[in-house]
Amino acid sequence: MAALPSLRQLSYLVTLSETLHFTEAARRSFVTQSTLSGGIMELERLLGGVLVERDRQNVRLTPLGEEVVRRARFLLADAQDLMRLSREMSEPFTGELHLGVIPTIAPFVLTPLLQSIGQHMPKLQLFLHEAQSGQAVERLEHGTLDIVLLALPFDTHNLMVQELRDEPLCLVYHEQDTTCAHARSMADLDLSRLLLLEEGHCLREHTLSACSISDLKQTSSLSASSLPTLIQMVQARLGFTLLPAIAINSGILNGQPQLKVKSIDQAPQRTLALLTRKSTPLHAEFAQLAKLLEPIINF
Repeated sequence: MAALPSLRQLSYLVTLSETLHFTEAARRSFVTQSTLSGGIMELERLLGGVLVERDRQNVRLTPLGEEVVRRARFLLADAQDLMRLSREMSEPFTGELHLGVIPTIAPFVLTPLLQSIGQHMPKLQLFLHEAQSGQAVERLEHGTLDIVLLALPFDTHNLMVQELRDEPLCLVYHEQDTTCAHARSMADLDLSRLLLLEEGHCLREHTLSACSISDLKQTSSLSASSLPTLIQMVQARLGFTLLPAIAINSGILNGQPQLKVKSIDQAPQRTLALLTRKSTPLHAEFAQLAKLLEPIINF
């Protein structure tokens, strides 16, 4: 059998792709610069192609190097899962677990979830990471997150998905907004006044899923970076918005008596879901998290 690249060599290349600096990549890898450079050169020899372009001022990956890095991330994540497999089989619910949660879910579930985890999995070392859906899924695939809680529909690639609950989006408007007050369905709303989160938030796409292509051109040019900001914009009578039921039930509108909430026909919905890698050894933790979340998201 021909010689194969080592995980260490692949790790060197991935780290270099993140820093584009040999000295910094060596520091992060806890080796000398010559060791890292030699490992990458040996990797190039094994693969029969140039992975990194080097000159005095710049370091950049070649197209081959970029593709090798993309595949190496999956290999390294699988290798990490393999290393944890024995411990997880003998002692589940122990060790570290890195949980990613998107910003439109995290504030409304983390307090009761942390309390429940402390009761049912007291030996688990939980690390929380808030990230938008795209970043969370990428980090999950690369092995820096173990489980992600997000909302569907979203491209989950080849990950394991456990759907938890469908969640409606509710109309939130100012009490002086008579159009919204009388609206019975999305068709009754003036979508030029629909306020959304910024690009990158999946709630934005879930909200727009209820709009036709012609309606999308009419939506407000105003956008917010967070749900509290979105609420303040509605409070200022800049328009109306659609918020997830979990946020409403968690009291996000408390202290805002001028804001009204109601369900309307044809409103979009999203599905709360847990994601993990198919190679994960954390199947017991994954199943337990899904179980613990059930009463928390029972809106």
